[in-house]
Amino acid sequence: MYAPWTIGGVLLGFVFFVAVLLVQPVGVSTQFVVVDAILWDAADHAAITLDPASATGYTSTNAYLAEGGGRYAAQAAEFPGYGLVFVAALMLGAFLSALLRGGVGRRERAMPSIWRARFGDNPARRWIACFGGGAIVLYGARLAGGCTSGHMMSGTMQTALSGFLFSFATFAAAVPTAVAIYRRER
Repeated sequence: MYAPWTIGGVLLGFVFFVAVLLVQPVGVSTQFVVVDAILWDAADHAAITLDPASATGYTSTNAYLAEGGGRYAAQAAEFPGYGLVFVAALMLGAFLSALLRGGVGRRERAMPSIWRARFGDNPARRWIACFGGGAIVLYGARLAGGCTSGHMMSGTMQTALSGFLFSFATFAAAVPTAVAIYRRER
């Protein structure tokens, strides 16, 4: 049995409040850049270096990692930082949730009924659609300088105008897309 969405909403708001209060606003997409920086540094051992002149104390031979006073280089150098631990905890929590509700390994629970009704029961199709959609969202998030958790959830919680604008734009695109994809058969 699932808890009402109101309980989940209150709990999510509480977690976001505590995260902002104790550490920093929640955001996930930057961690993909941090993992790239870690891999870049592993391939080229001089990629991330100490730089007392930069705002963060680090810089990189990669221009993208060095921008913003070396903020991405600094996060990679502080491995495993708060962000990577947070993302790992998100994935672990999602897996545990699916495991506890019996959705791991069972086709009828792994795919929503609305998906099966529209696109069939092919797991490969579902994996491809999920991966492709995730790649597009991640690309857009990095273009925007942050993801939905950073802009929409943390941003609106902090009453940032950019958070409200991003939320409006997200729903203005998502609702017509969902209606078009999951249109009712007549």
